[in-house]
This record gives sequence, structure tokens and C-alpha cells, in this order.
Amino acid sequence: MSPRTGYRYLAPEALARVKNLSLVARGVVEGFISGMHASPYKGFSVEFAEHREYTAGDDPRHLDYKMLARTDRLYIKQYEEETNMRVQILLDTSGSMDYRHEAKITKFQYGAYLTAVLAYLMVRQQDSVGLTTFDTEIRLDMPARSSARHFNEMMRQLEGVSPGDETRIAPTLHKLANRFKRRCLIVLISDLYDDQDEVMRALHHFRHRKHEVIVFNVFDRAEIDFPFRDLVSFYDLETGQRLQVDPVYVRRTYVEQVEQFIEGYRRTCRESNIDYVLTDTSVPYDFMLSKYLAKRNVR
Repeated sequence: MSPRTGYRYLAPEALARVKNLSLVARGVVEGFISGMHASPYKGFSVEFAEHREYTAGDDPRHLDYKMLARTDRLYIKQYEEETNMRVQILLDTSGSMDYRHEAKITKFQYGAYLTAVLAYLMVRQQDSVGLTTFDTEIRLDMPARSSARHFNEMMRQLEGVSPGDETRIAPTLHKLANRFKRRCLIVLISDLYDDQDEVMRALHHFRHRKHEVIVFNVFDRAEIDFPFRDLVSFYDLETGQRLQVDPVYVRRTYVEQVEQFIEGYRRTCRESNIDYVLTDTSVPYDFMLSKYLAKRNVR
């Protein structure tokens, strides 16, 4: 627990290091939004609201010629100011996220810390942030808002979340992509243990609708290095199945398949203009985030 805030997933010393990045690097001096969104959202300051009939003196650049073709009448596009970013964090709470080997925290706890840091920085910059947690279904769904009260409620709800069911990432992402009508930033935090092609099609669904997407692929270090030496029995946290293996015989094949899994996501995300961030629970999450923001800022 953080003695200053009372929130389990909001360590003040971690936030201090992240905020120091925005103070040192002028490119992210406005905090998270400047560092993370300046490039993809450059020039995106207004959003279409409605039509009204053309009157003398209106700027002809705002005429809607498609409406003219359909109705044979002149209409002007009206816009509303769009000064704050809308961000939806999607946190995977499936059973596999409850795994840890020798790390101090599980993948889910790591994702919850990261969620809290991102949400804090966004609200601090007056961005609107929402939270969706899911396994086979959507379990918690909080729309994006920018108030401190909303942030406090988000932290309270996050405290009550625990990983449990099996994984169905792609259907959840498709459902959310159909629901979000206005352009926003989607942040997915997951171990991505699902059919890779299906997940990428779902992520591309967001891109097709002009959303920006960042994927934080979270592992336990043991899932990457496979440090086991003796005969070991593995327990599937989602299905309950057990499998006994001799690490000596499976290590090379396992490591190769994990590398292919990671490279598959890295390559397809790059091709779809999706930011892919690989991390594991041995990496301080605040350090990882600061490094990522600094990297984006110099693009």
C-alpha cells in the first residue's frame, strides 16, 4: 500500500520518476499527453459535430460536397474544440495474468501498477481516461473522464479486480472497436496469450477506425528464459490442466517458440502502425514507461 495515497497500485516514488522525465525533457514537459501523443495527433484539434445550412459569409472550405451531391443543398460542417485526449486502458485479467515464478509481483499486479501510473498522468494533464478489464467477457467498464473524482473511483474499482477466467482477447477488442465512435488512444496491457492472427485482426479494427493503439506485452521473466532445471509439473491457470516435463529436453524448443511469438507481434504491430512494448515483471514499470516515452519523443 502507498502510505501517501492508500492505493495499492500507485507508488509515489514510481510516479516521481515518471514525472521527472516530463520535467527534464521539454518534448514531454506537458506530461504524458505531450510525450505519448504529440506525433500521432499533431494537428488534431477539432472534431466534426454536426451540419448546418450555408449562409452568406461562411467559409467555403467547410462546405460538405457529399451532402451537396445527395441533397442539392449547401451545408457547412461544424466542429467542436477537441483540446483533451480520450484514452481507454484495456487490462487483461485472465487467469494466465496471475502467474509469477520468482518475481515479487504477478503479471496482473504489474499491469495494475502500470494502469494506475498511466491514469494518474493522464488525469493530471486533464485528459479523459477510462478503464476496461476483461477475460472471456468485459468485467469492468468505466468510460473516459478527466476528473480527480473519476480517477479515485477508478483506483477503488481496480483494487477489487482479480484475475480469474480463460482468455478471449480478440472478441472483446472487436466489441470495443465497434463501440468507440470518437477517435481515441487505446492502451492494451496483456500477456497476449491468444490466437495471434485473431488478436492482430482485432487490433487492426481499432486502427481502421483511426484510433491510436499501444500494446504493452507483459511477461514473467521465467516465461522468456525458462530457467527450470529439474523435472517440473506445470499447472495451467486458466484450464486447470497439469503437464509434467523435463526442462532439459524442451528448453530449446520452448525458447524458440517464445521468441517467434514475440517477434510475430512485434512485426505485425509495426506493419499496422501499432506501438508494441515488450516488458516483464523484473523491469521496474516506471522505468520502462519513462524509457518508452523518451523513445517516442525523439521520433
